[in-house]
Parts: sequence; structure tokens; C-alpha cells
Amino acid sequence: MKIVVCVKQVPDTSGKIAVNPDGTLNRASMQTIINPDDLNAVEAALALKDETGCEVVAITMGPPPAEGMLREIMAMGADRAILVSGREFGGSDTYATSQILAAAIDHLGLEKDDIVMCGRQAIDGDTAQVGPQIAEKLDLPQVTYATDLHKDGDKITVKRALEDGYMNIDIQTPCLLTCIKELNNPRYMSIDGIFTTYSKPLEVYDFATLKDSPLINLDSIGLAGSPTNILISFTPPQKGAGQMLEGNGKETVDKLAGILNEKHII
Repeated sequence: MKIVVCVKQVPDTSGKIAVNPDGTLNRASMQTIINPDDLNAVEAALALKDETGCEVVAITMGPPPAEGMLREIMAMGADRAILVSGREFGGSDTYATSQILAAAIDHLGLEKDDIVMCGRQAIDGDTAQVGPQIAEKLDLPQVTYATDLHKDGDKITVKRALEDGYMNIDIQTPCLLTCIKELNNPRYMSIDGIFTTYSKPLEVYDFATLKDSPLINLDSIGLAGSPTNILISFTPPQKGAGQMLEGNGKETVDKLAGILNEKHII
């Protein structure tokens, strides 16, 4: 049994955001972090590894520096990693990204007991599309928004979050699950993991590796194969500082009403 965890390196939204003239993010000029929801997927995979002894494989699509993120995940406990990287993949939207990742997972191979895990969504897009699209392209059953899960043989019971409650779903492996932050608290890298991470295997899948997949052709990957067009990207202006009023009596209420009246809000 193995668990394949899809992770993404995303811009640190607490820092500077840079945009290229074509509307894509200039990732090379920004600080990056591991996508937060993906860390919940990593933790879920590692928890199952602690329970069953299964193998955990981290996979990402990105430029060569994304190797550093994969090394961090192996320092947390993943057994090996795969970096899907090539100029032909650059500029991919969610459709093209799911094509490429599905081809990479298919190349890796899925067996009867295997699970694919993804974060709910990435903070640089907030679409929540890539995980479900990977499942569709690999013909896998899927459950999204997992807040709890238990494995029993080839059956997994997943507690799925809805807007107004929860539902419990039984799903057979192989399958794909997307995880949300309520599922767990991601662990830190261990000292031993940091020392051993560079001794763990990391493979690179480039275009030549995946080109024979039926999912991969130059018309369905990269910027040319992405049906999503970005009209404009920009950094929103910072809001001004708010005004705090102290007290909870009539005098404070009258002062608040006066300020709102001056601004013609009331």
C-alpha cells in the first residue's frame, strides 16, 4: 500500500506579490511556502503510515527549486518524492495541471490499496479543482472536504464537511481524497528527518518521461493548453487603519453615531 500526496509550492501571501505582463504570477521573485491545505493531506498520509506502515510518496509540479519543498516533506516523514518539472508544463491552469499530475501518478502506478491525497485547494487560486480533476482523469472514486477518516482493509470511512453539517461516506481503494484543515494538525519536521532527507530518493519526471501518456500533448498542457485566461492580475490597495472606540456606555455610542453621521454612512 502507498499513499501519493499531491502538494504545491505557493507564494507567501503575507509578502510581496509580483505579476508578469501576461497575467501569470512571477513566482521566481516571491517568497514561497507549502500550500497550507496540502500540509493537512501530508499529515493524514503520515498518520496512516504510522498506523499501517505504508509508503508515502510526495509529488509536485513546479520549477526545479520546488525540490526544497519536497525535501521538507520528506523530513516530516514521507519516504520519497517526485518532482514533475519541464518548460512544456509552465503556465498550466487547473485543467492542464490535473492532466500532467494525473499522467505522473499513472506513470508511478496505482495498486488496489493505494490512496491519492490532495489539499482542498491552493491559496494562490482557491479553485479546489485539481484534486477532483485528477480523480476524474484517473477514473478514481473521490471524496472531497475530508474532516476525518478511518481505513479498514480496502474500505475508507470519510467524514465529509458540508455547508450545513457532515456526511459519512464509505469508499473503496484506490481512491482520491481532498483534505481540509479541520482534519488534523500537521507535524513539524523531525531532527532525524532533517538529517536523512537528502538520503531519500527524489525522481524528476520531465516532458520526455510523460510524453507517451494519452493525457500529455502540447495542446493540453502548459499555457497553450490552458483554457483559463486571466484578464488582469493586480495587488489590491492596502486598507487604511481602523479607528477603535473605548467604552461600552451611551457616551461611546453617541460618539460612534456622530462619526458615522459625519461620513454620511447614517
